[in-house]
Amino acid sequence: MKTLEPVDSPDWLLAFDFDGTLAMPDRNPPVSPELYALLRSLRVSHKAVWGINTGRSLMFTVQGMADVKMPFLPDFLVVREREIYVPNAFQRWVPIGGWNKQCEKEHRRLFWRHGRFLKRVKKWVESETAAVWGFQEEEPAGIVASTASEMDGIVARLDEELPKRKNLSYQRNGIYLRFSHADYHKGSAMAEIGRLLGVARDRRFAIGDGHNDLDMMNVDLAAHLACPVNACAEVKERIFQLGGYLADHEASEGAAQALKQLFGLKM
Repeated sequence: MKTLEPVDSPDWLLAFDFDGTLAMPDRNPPVSPELYALLRSLRVSHKAVWGINTGRSLMFTVQGMADVKMPFLPDFLVVREREIYVPNAFQRWVPIGGWNKQCEKEHRRLFWRHGRFLKRVKKWVESETAAVWGFQEEEPAGIVASTASEMDGIVARLDEELPKRKNLSYQRNGIYLRFSHADYHKGSAMAEIGRLLGVARDRRFAIGDGHNDLDMMNVDLAAHLACPVNACAEVKERIFQLGGYLADHEASEGAAQALKQLFGLKM
């Protein structure tokens, strides 16, 4: 993958979820060439930087970019819905600022503070559901449900309990759920990147399709919001309520459609 020429003092920040929004790995091609062309063009015409905002780990995000044969690197990555990385001169992904260290510190405190509660949740999940506790080595607390409807039920139970637990939240993506700190999510990480780059909320664009994208579907964090037609019902409803753009194309074709609408380009 190539590294594009850096954008000095960018005017726009464009954030894309990966799976189901930027890429459909089972499609050919997985990402619309039109979207790549738009990103190159907007970089020049509007000083727009772009990045991936995903629940994948850093390793699986890098692998995913290689799998879809991405022609050039994004300007930033948000991985595990909270960690921020940028490419260095050697195309290695490195943390930016002190965000990741603070994020890790806060999560260690969080899981220590709520350890007993999480043990009770684990016992309930393993004894009362068909779900599995834990799904990644780096995740101290997570759930994989057997079906989406089962995860709906698990989430409903958690939504009753978590308001009593200071700062304890979760990120859901389909049948997967990870517990996390309420202050660290796709939306707050995107806002931190905007702060570091000097791009205000009125020049930020975010697009996603899944439950874990809801945190960046917030007009206080990004003024321009969109989703592809394959987005889940909750995301579509949020975008509709906030006056965002509901594309009528799937994944990257829908993302290209949303960018054209935002920048007044010919459809």
